[in-house]
Amino acid sequence: MKDKIIVITGASAGIGAAIARKAAAEGARVVLAARRQKELSEVAAACGPDALAVITDVTVRSDVESLARQAVDRFRRVDVWINNAGRGITRAPSEITDDDLDMMMRDNVKSALYGMQAILPHFKERNAGQILNVSSMLGRIPFFALRAAYSASKHALNALTAGLRAELRHTFPGVVVTTVSPGIVATEFGLNALHGGLDSRSMPGAQSVDEVADVVIDAIRNPQIDVYTRPVYADNVRRYYDDMDAFERASFVGPK
Repeated sequence: MKDKIIVITGASAGIGAAIARKAAAEGARVVLAARRQKELSEVAAACGPDALAVITDVTVRSDVESLARQAVDRFRRVDVWINNAGRGITRAPSEITDDDLDMMMRDNVKSALYGMQAILPHFKERNAGQILNVSSMLGRIPFFALRAAYSASKHALNALTAGLRAELRHTFPGVVVTTVSPGIVATEFGLNALHGGLDSRSMPGAQSVDEVADVVIDAIRNPQIDVYTRPVYADNVRRYYDDMDAFERASFVGPK
């Protein structure tokens, strides 16, 4: 990790902030992006004097392109780009509005697409780099009705991630494209969901942000393409697609 240049969106709190602190502690230099200036500045201060904080609305393509330029201008290169920013929703499928679905696709899919496209020319020029998209177990197992629109957006993100990996596999093999799928994480994700929601920090089995960040750091240190933040999650995905009926009857308590 030492001297790696890592860009992290959604870095003002939660998983993004935890990744930033851990990466900086291991000698990486981090570029932190989020909308909230005060919180972002506090995370940057905890990451040391080399940390660069860039106020960014990842739903605006020009903001994300500016983030990429500032990162390269400051450090002359980027080694890892982490698309972590996103938002949840609490609404049954029968009640989802156009605005609900548009917001989920904007916040969770287009924001990551902007990041991938903004940094890709730099990675192609070097035939080196890693794009890491933070998805969700609900992008693999779409069983929780109230998160249906969120789940749909994460399925779309997974498809774009896999598609980019296939596009680059033979022409730019030095560029790694990684999907990370957490389950429930003890953050304010639920409280901040569109239309409200349960506090994720109070849900049984929730992972700490540090646990998730450790998995992400390992996926950078030892590049992988498809990562689950607990081994049981990969097992659950296999079980689900082997027999969806049996899996759902078992009333699996699942991810955020």
